[in-house]
Amino acid sequence: MIRAVVFDVGECLVDETREYGTWADWLGVPRHTFAAVFGAVIAQGRDYRETFQELRPGFDLYEQREARAAVGQPETFGESDLYPDVRPALAELRADGLWLGIAGNQTVRAGRILRSLFTDSVDLIGTSDDWGASKPDRAFFDRVAEAVPHTPGEILYVGDRVDNDLRPAVAAGMQTALIRRGPWGTIQWNTAEARDLPTFRVTSLADLPTEIAKFNARER
Repeated sequence: MIRAVVFDVGECLVDETREYGTWADWLGVPRHTFAAVFGAVIAQGRDYRETFQELRPGFDLYEQREARAAVGQPETFGESDLYPDVRPALAELRADGLWLGIAGNQTVRAGRILRSLFTDSVDLIGTSDDWGASKPDRAFFDRVAEAVPHTPGEILYVGDRVDNDLRPAVAAGMQTALIRRGPWGTIQWNTAEARDLPTFRVTSLADLPTEIAKFNARER
């Protein structure tokens, strides 16, 4: 049975449209151009960070994050950037008695923002910077498993990417849900792996409580 649900952050809980727009502005390129190059890079199966190299060779993302922060333009997100189904879904899952967590590839700063937004809503908030391990490395999912008070097979990891989220979570023995939104979720949705690998495929987090209830009923 599924007893815990752990969510990815970007394009699962947080709509990153505004933030990537600010990176286009920082680079001095049209937002449409940035989005097009970003999409081409990930459609080719490349690391999204190569987008910055395509637009500005030699670009150091870590240094530029620090530079943005130094001039008062840090990467950030807030309540208005959450997808509208996030709060209702978390509330319903909590009411159903499920243990809830958030764990993704995020900076220390992003971790602080997540805690300010979700401390009262979830049982765990973990980031790659906190743990010194990043998806899709197995060590990241081992840290998730260590933090959740249930067995890996009782954990549902929810994400928008087959490569970064579903594949390594399944390898770690977890159940998975693929959500169709954001660039990765849209591009990968019709692949064989996206159809066959996840426990559930959803277009909204609002679908999760029903899907989990049906899954648990079958497992009883």
